[in-house]
Amino acid sequence: MLKKSTSILCVSLFIIACKNEGNKEVIIKNSSETSVVNNNGKIDSSTLSSTTIEVNGKKTEKTNYVYKATDGTLVKVVFKNDPKESTVAITSNKKTFTLEKTTTKNDEIIYKKDDMTARVKGDSLYLEQGDNIIPLKRTKI
Repeated sequence: MLKKSTSILCVSLFIIACKNEGNKEVIIKNSSETSVVNNNGKIDSSTLSSTTIEVNGKKTEKTNYVYKATDGTLVKVVFKNDPKESTVAITSNKKTFTLEKTTTKNDEIIYKKDDMTARVKGDSLYLEQGDNIIPLKRTKI
């Protein structure tokens, strides 16, 4: 039911956007749903929010997740992929760190900036700075 209403909403917004006088080359799609995102095919109960913007045939996608540290602290993580760059923005305690994608090894993606590294593997994210390693696990609120 949620997927059907989300689809109808997206189609309605698309039709309205096409009737407007603005840039006809911009398409925006939003979704918020429970998705199968694990490599092993199991349903991940994490709720994700995703936005795709298409301008002149070039797509930019932003996907938001909530991760939880071992001490219970919630962290907002936004993955952005566009034709120019792929980044991860990690926000906690009103501070945001944006790291650029540097490597993909097997099923691990590595993002870096200065002395900070984020390693993403499945639903885990390991934030490393110097000798400090902070393990984060994807969760739902």
